Amino acid sequence: MDITIYHNARCGTSRNALAAIREAGHEPQVVDYLATPLSREQLRELIAAVGLPVREAIRSKEAAFAELGLDAPGTGDEALLDAMAAHPVLLNRPFVVTPKGTRLCRPYELVKEIL
Repeated sequence: MDITIYHNARCGTSRNALAAIREAGHEPQVVDYLATPLSREQLRELIAAVGLPVREAIRSKEAAFAELGLDAPGTGDEALLDAMAAHPVLLNRPFVVTPKGTRLCRPYELVKEIL
């Protein structure tokens, strides 16, 4: 099965999702999105595939979120996408893509729905 995980090795949820994929007998393509940031368009496509509003795909608890003023009322999707492209740490994780669908796997057990 062709599986891609957008992974942050420092994130416990991301590590657990990767382990669950491997325990199910699959070896995914692991994309370290901090080292290889996604483009604005890739982010838009990934988030749309999940069916989430852009705001739900951003980590609002990251310091950069407030530092960039993204908590201001009326901050739109385009500004959020720009921020995530420039500061990949703002992307929520892990996103997993399989032939059965795409999910933001928080909690990590959601990965089982698409394996």
